[in-house]
Amino acid sequence: MSSFAPLQRLVITIAILASFVTFLDGTVVNVALPAISRELGGGITTQQWVVDAYLITLSALILLAGSLSDAYGRVLVMRIGLIAFGVASVAVAVAPDPLVLIIARAGQGAAGALLVPSSLALITATMRADVQSRAIGVWTAFTTAAQLVGPLLGGLFVDFLSWRLVFLINVLPIAVTLFLLSRLKLDERRSGVRVDWWSGALCALGLGSVVFALIEQPTRGWASPVIWGPGIVGILLFALFLWRQDHSASPLLPMSLFRVRDFAWGNLATLFVYAALSLNGFVVGVYLQQGAGLTATAAGLASLPMTILMILVSSRAGAWAGRLGPRIFMTVGPLVMAVGAVMLLLVSEHFDYWWQVLPAMIVMGLGLSLTVAPLTAAILGAIDEAHSGIASAVNNAVARVAGLLVVAMLSTIVGGTLDLAGFHSAAWVTASLLVLGGVVSWIGIRRNPAEEAQAADAADAPR
Repeated sequence: MSSFAPLQRLVITIAILASFVTFLDGTVVNVALPAISRELGGGITTQQWVVDAYLITLSALILLAGSLSDAYGRVLVMRIGLIAFGVASVAVAVAPDPLVLIIARAGQGAAGALLVPSSLALITATMRADVQSRAIGVWTAFTTAAQLVGPLLGGLFVDFLSWRLVFLINVLPIAVTLFLLSRLKLDERRSGVRVDWWSGALCALGLGSVVFALIEQPTRGWASPVIWGPGIVGILLFALFLWRQDHSASPLLPMSLFRVRDFAWGNLATLFVYAALSLNGFVVGVYLQQGAGLTATAAGLASLPMTILMILVSSRAGAWAGRLGPRIFMTVGPLVMAVGAVMLLLVSEHFDYWWQVLPAMIVMGLGLSLTVAPLTAAILGAIDEAHSGIASAVNNAVARVAGLLVVAMLSTIVGGTLDLAGFHSAAWVTASLLVLGGVVSWIGIRRNPAEEAQAADAADAPR
């Protein structure tokens, strides 16, 4: 961080802290799921809903939040999001039953939707070129580390305190971020961008209905009107949302963004890569406890090598991508992760973490470190500053929707039970999704946008 100017360091610190709680709470729950299920009941269906209630509102409202960030200013939107996230976190911690817990998790997701796009938009609005790439690399390292360290924190709290208390640790970073925001002086005027509230409602209801059908289908069956009814309604509402984006004067999701090559292909790669990461995080956190018999802390420690590699390598990968272009990193990284996912097939009835899980975590961590910062920089660097908020929101929405859908389909992927056979099935699906992410990146991402722009300028220069 010493290479950044004072204002840039402040912006990066605020962006990291604001996003940290959102990403942390997206994964901290994974190793706490068995404990939550034991205390509140509900089995695998409750476990899926605890994860997906958060992702539904985060995914569905993050586009709306991106527009709010562009319309009313990043600082104001972030401040509201931080306060709301703190209140929802307390509600999660005191939830007396699964229903209250799920509603509170949905509240957390809604507040988190306000934080992620506004934090990234602060970086993209105040920094450009190589400085922006390096800043995004630092942001990515810490926020992805939050996702990876979440299971460890969750495990420690489950084993030695309570799963409830882990959600209260949000209060400290939220308070620090609010203080730092009061010191950030940016000239943010209302842009006059109109916010399409109807589109936000269509997106939320459409996604929520489809996810309800996917989660409840294994227990009720497709023949049940409780399943196919919401499923059809959800698909129709989401189709209406997409139609409205193409015909609205102020669309929530400007379809014109997808005419930018790196943005479109980068988001497709995001869909595959983050679906794989969400699936892997869920099944590893739960299976290592319920199947392999590890404590919650030990299950959380399983992902620690990924966290360490992210912190050590990710910021450097962002800087390398700024010079060499993101394509090679976005191709090699997911393929390396796919190798790590396949290595999880070594897990057997005679469980041994050191030989069956640790090597896979190291390989996946290396691939993840090479992927995330270049992926984020390629997507956001392709869009002009005026649309940085919505571009960030779209990319984050794609990532969350990917996780939302793959967790909703968990019972189908693992064959109804997360036993050893189900764990192996999930590993194959994870590897396949990562290979698709690497192939898509190789096909669609330009080799080096900076060099292409220089070449175009040289070609247009008068002779």
